[in-house]
Amino acid sequence: MIEARHLRVLRAVATTGSFSAAARELGCTQPAVSQQMKALEASSGTTLLIRTGREMRLTQAGEALVRHAGGILAGLTAAEEEVAAIAGLRAGRVRLVSFPSGSSTLVPTALAALRAAHPGTRVSLVEGEPPRSVEMVRDGDCDVALAFRYGPATDEWDDLVVRPLLTDRMVGLVPAGHRLADADTITVGDLADESWIAGCPRCRRQLVEVCESAGFTPRIDFATDDYPAVIGLVGAGLGVAVLPELAIESVRPMGARTVSVEPAVQREIVALTLPDLAQVPAVAATLDRLARAAAR
Repeated sequence: MIEARHLRVLRAVATTGSFSAAARELGCTQPAVSQQMKALEASSGTTLLIRTGREMRLTQAGEALVRHAGGILAGLTAAEEEVAAIAGLRAGRVRLVSFPSGSSTLVPTALAALRAAHPGTRVSLVEGEPPRSVEMVRDGDCDVALAFRYGPATDEWDDLVVRPLLTDRMVGLVPAGHRLADADTITVGDLADESWIAGCPRCRRQLVEVCESAGFTPRIDFATDDYPAVIGLVGAGLGVAVLPELAIESVRPMGARTVSVEPAVQREIVALTLPDLAQVPAVAATLDRLARAAAR
């Protein structure tokens, strides 16, 4: 196998015309240059240099190898510099995927702090919800996923590094003039006869399960995954909803009131990455900044 160090020596010999001159340029001994050239010829399976008097001349194979060596060594040098930069957080790159309410609350604070501390680190953001966002991490399409899950922890993420961030409580949302608008706490059953606004079938699964455990199936008249739209519909008096606190935090609920709901429903907000990526300084710094943003 051809090694980069052998290519460097070959190029030095080709440039200077002799083993001794190449040794001086590389800061090593002439025997060391000779040994590396023998190793390179053995690896390539052909003669690369011919001695002509006091100088060395490249064979056709040697000329071909030197021609490619420039690009190979330049690419390797660039790669080494980039890796060194990433390790030092000078030019790190982190690809982040986040669910919408996380994108509008936790992510801006975290990325602003990250940029202030490490201005050379670049972070890109796309939106996605679990389980798709989790698969993006596993498939190598992103480095960090801001995700959530309901209920107790399971083994579904055992292959990933899980950084717990916060517990997001679900709250009720009713029109400002609703009979329960001034209540401190209500039960889900208190809303059994209401018109409901909920998300897509997958997103509303947790809501339906909670309602059914209270003895009723919610009548869902409006379906949307857009939280501002949900809040707007409730504010217009068109129904009630149960939303995560993070979703309400980033939107002013005009015409709507939040109330605590029993039984308590919570979701765990976490940051996910692969074990190897967790060791990359830029990724580790991103996880830390997300945790600090959540702590606030």
